[in-house]
Amino acid sequence: MKRLFVYVAAAAIAVMVIPATARSEILALVNYESKPADSLKELNIVGPRDREEGLAVVDVDPNGSSFGKILMTIPLPPDLVAHHVFYDRHMDKAYITALGRPEIYVFKLNEFPYRLKRIAVPGCVMGEDVIFSEDNATWYLTCMDSGNIFVGKTATDEITGEIAVPGGNPHGLVVLSDIDRLLVTNTITGDLTTPQEELIVIKASTQEVLGMLKMSNQTSPSGVAPVELLRVPGSDPAIVYTTNMFGAALWTAIWNPATDSFDVAEAFDLAPVNGGVPLEMYFVDNGKTLFVTTANPGLLHFFDLSKDPAKPTLVTSLPTGPGAHHVGLTRDGRYGFVQNSFINLPGMRDGSISVVDLKAQKVVASMDTLKNKGFNPNSIVLLPEWNDLAGH
Repeated sequence: MKRLFVYVAAAAIAVMVIPATARSEILALVNYESKPADSLKELNIVGPRDREEGLAVVDVDPNGSSFGKILMTIPLPPDLVAHHVFYDRHMDKAYITALGRPEIYVFKLNEFPYRLKRIAVPGCVMGEDVIFSEDNATWYLTCMDSGNIFVGKTATDEITGEIAVPGGNPHGLVVLSDIDRLLVTNTITGDLTTPQEELIVIKASTQEVLGMLKMSNQTSPSGVAPVELLRVPGSDPAIVYTTNMFGAALWTAIWNPATDSFDVAEAFDLAPVNGGVPLEMYFVDNGKTLFVTTANPGLLHFFDLSKDPAKPTLVTSLPTGPGAHHVGLTRDGRYGFVQNSFINLPGMRDGSISVVDLKAQKVVASMDTLKNKGFNPNSIVLLPEWNDLAGH
């Protein structure tokens, strides 16, 4: 870790980030890893290479003079398999989860150079999502392959508890404090061989597992693998969307106060619009617009929820790149930046970042800097000055 700090300091001295007021720029934070050998050959990058991982600040403004330029990088351990970057609700800190080590990294976004702090999480085999309570006081880390969820304090990042989910593979999570519930997706094992089909219902105050919600109309085991969860902003009763990764569909879980439970239903079948492997969701316009990424072949879908937040109407589906996954959204509603790579899977690891004009509903540029260097971006968020949390 001492060596990592030296690298960070050196990068900060060598490359000073020019203030946004001085020129046109939109800065994104992207974690990346080496492409597999076969993908490197496709890019005419040959010869043995050591595996690399890192965190990069990149200018993604298509109208800027430094579009695609990497302004700084922070090396990460090559066996970390850094997965996602999450912001707390105040966008004060960033959290990096890992598939290769039982740990997460945290750093303050208002300190430069960034100083990464390692937090050991013994017993977490594959760290997936870090989700925050509505008051930002508590975070939850979901862990696949070990069937558990770790609970921590946002202020100090002290781990305060562990929720065991025997036989489960927690991935996505949503906090519903107003009804004292957590919903968690039961997704798949790390080797992608055992897809599940449920949401796990947990009582937030006691951390007691209350039961399961089947997110499929098919005969069990359906293997639809629900993966992410997001509440429609302001919905009361709560409306929670989930993406069925292998079921190619959006489902909803809607709180029913009369039964003290959730009613579940399919909201939209993505298969007819070629929406294979749905992954991430984002709400804008106070919950009236929903964006969904699908990784195979790689699309960004626009949905209108203005008539009924539980019944989305498809507006358009834009081709981005194989592996469409996370999206960085500008708070002015102008751009979406789609990161096209999904855990290095064949056919879903393009490595580009597509720039989408959200108003015109078209792709206007492709940022190929990392791709051309032989890397795949694993997630993207904009720096706080530009970033819209979009319901997260």
